[in-house]
Amino acid sequence: MPKQYKHVSLDERVEVEKLLDQGHTQAEIARQLGRSRSTISREVARRSWRPSNTSAAYTPYRPAGLRVGEWTKKQYRATIAQTHAAKAAHRSHQPQRMGHDLLVGYVREHLRRGWTPEEIAGRLRLEFPDNAVMRVSHETLYAWIYAPPQRALGLWQYLPRGQRKRRKRGPARKVRRAPQIRFRVPINQRPPEVEDRAEFGHWEADSVLGARGTGALHTEVERTSRFLIAAKINATTAHATLAAQHTMIAALPAHAVKSITADNGSEFAWHHKLADSTGVPTYFADPYSAWQRGTNEHFNGRIRKYLPKRTRLDTITDHELCDIITEINNRPRKILGWQTPAEVFTHLCST
Repeated sequence: MPKQYKHVSLDERVEVEKLLDQGHTQAEIARQLGRSRSTISREVARRSWRPSNTSAAYTPYRPAGLRVGEWTKKQYRATIAQTHAAKAAHRSHQPQRMGHDLLVGYVREHLRRGWTPEEIAGRLRLEFPDNAVMRVSHETLYAWIYAPPQRALGLWQYLPRGQRKRRKRGPARKVRRAPQIRFRVPINQRPPEVEDRAEFGHWEADSVLGARGTGALHTEVERTSRFLIAAKINATTAHATLAAQHTMIAALPAHAVKSITADNGSEFAWHHKLADSTGVPTYFADPYSAWQRGTNEHFNGRIRKYLPKRTRLDTITDHELCDIITEINNRPRKILGWQTPAEVFTHLCST
């Protein structure tokens, strides 16, 4: 089992200084301290000090025309090395990239538009391909958002799962029950081209509930392009869901709707009527297996950013809902090479 690395301490630095002054080699110093030779080598290379670079008092008089190289040789001094190490430790794990005004402005603007740090980091490469300043990883953005200077700004509130602190979630316990939908076709009978997203026109469907008695949203996401569509329904009933699906399918090209994958909610009980009238089959995920239709679950979470739980959906106009869906569809996705779902969907519809 490899040993755990420990930073060089002040006491060890004092010994390094003494032994170097006595003429010992770095290999000998490493053996005496019980350290790796590379540890001592890095320590001396990083922390050595050149007196002439600190104060003119250390610089001997010499005509400028005769100067060759540095005025003084490097020296290793424990106190100076310890000061340098402390400064380096203070600077470590800091989002240094976020010191550029152009980058900070871009990040803050797009966070307020609801973009995730990963989307921002990926889109920067497309919009600024030749600007090295406009490069940042999504982990750096998360660290910057949750750093104390930005905490007062509340930028975490713009994240899709915005929390005051970053959290880890464990798996939830699941209880499986037998489905109650007639003529149900399980997901394991779905064609393989649907599973690997190789074919355009396969959708995932679900419902987003509002406050009690204020209706719901019927949502569908195309699996290849990740394009989202949604419509208001008065209630999560089979009749209302079927009507919404008919309206959605009628507005799309024929080759753009080939199948639907849904959960086991009772609102999809009339799936066979949809198949009879449009020829579009519905496949059902296993009970309590939301990951089998994870694309739709993900986009429902994005809708929740605009319409949190217990929102009165009867006060949301069709125009407002359209603006929300349009904004979601025009955000870049990593899986699409940082293109937007709207761009990919438009291209696939026209081919």
